[in-house]
Amino acid sequence: MAEETAFLASTRHVQPDFHGNRSPLADPWRKGAVVGLGMSADLDDLALDYLATIQALAYGTRHIIEEMRAQGAVINTLVMSGGLARNVLYVREHADATGCQVLVPDQQEPVLLGCAMLGAVAAGEFTDLRQAMKVMSGQGHMVEPRQGSINNYHNNKYKVFRKMQDDYSEYNAMMMTKEK
Repeated sequence: MAEETAFLASTRHVQPDFHGNRSPLADPWRKGAVVGLGMSADLDDLALDYLATIQALAYGTRHIIEEMRAQGAVINTLVMSGGLARNVLYVREHADATGCQVLVPDQQEPVLLGCAMLGAVAAGEFTDLRQAMKVMSGQGHMVEPRQGSINNYHNNKYKVFRKMQDDYSEYNAMMMTKEK
């Protein structure tokens, strides 16, 4: 049996805040980091960076979801759109890392379709948005989060992700301390 792809990045960890953190930390001055680099610089190593980065982005989404849930939001489904919704690895890692099912609409531009629905209701073509959605919406497919060892893997790797966030804050505080 082939090794689970997700596990390949078990020793490569990315803190993806290279352009700051918009949510949930709201720290535009944050910096990114990569832990677990070796001397290799071949195509396989680049692929590990890619996978670890996708996982880190999914953990960032998980962190946002956790903060929203702490405020009472009920979140169990993510709806993806745009180019990354067509990336099977990206979608699967988000489902597994967040524990949420991911709905991927078949439409190329579901956000624009939503705008068209709003416009159709405003123009009087439909009495309400629910009716517009019923008529204008297309199909999609659902990606369910997997359970078992993959779930344990992502829970552990998420702990590393959060520790890296905390460590960055601690390093920053150390460097901001002025000697007297």
